[in-house]
Amino acid sequence: MLEISPIATPLKGFAMSLILTQEIKDLVNNGLVSGNPLLLAVVTPENKPVLSFRGSTQVYSDDQLGLWIRNTAGGTIEALRKNPNVAMMYRSATTPLLQFQGRARIATDAAERNRVFENSPERERNSDPERKGNALIIDLDKVEGVLRFGADGPVFAKLAR
Repeated sequence: MLEISPIATPLKGFAMSLILTQEIKDLVNNGLVSGNPLLLAVVTPENKPVLSFRGSTQVYSDDQLGLWIRNTAGGTIEALRKNPNVAMMYRSATTPLLQFQGRARIATDAAERNRVFENSPERERNSDPERKGNALIIDLDKVEGVLRFGADGPVFAKLAR
């Protein structure tokens, strides 16, 4: 786990390689159940930002997130076709607070689609029993934020490619 004292070690310019810690994986994978679904930000073809909560967000690999998008005709898919750059935010009532940045792609491989769907919370799977949606894979470029507060102050996460 990355623990950086804001007094002893300045954050400026500091980044660990982008491998999600188990703590971050647990936060993401339990986001819907804990009442903290992740917020996805995309940019429309008209260059307008759009935010939407995504209860199916999950860790796909050590440096990727996966999401199941039920509405294939919605604005999120159209936005991603024009601009794959996305941001996601995990926010609890206090801490942690994490921002994820990366590039999204629509999974076309059947195994990838099935894996993302099957790893989605049951509540999300039940909303698309015929699996008509799309699986997204986000290749992460950066993860930053505050994981918690310790005796010496905030415990930061700062991961980058």
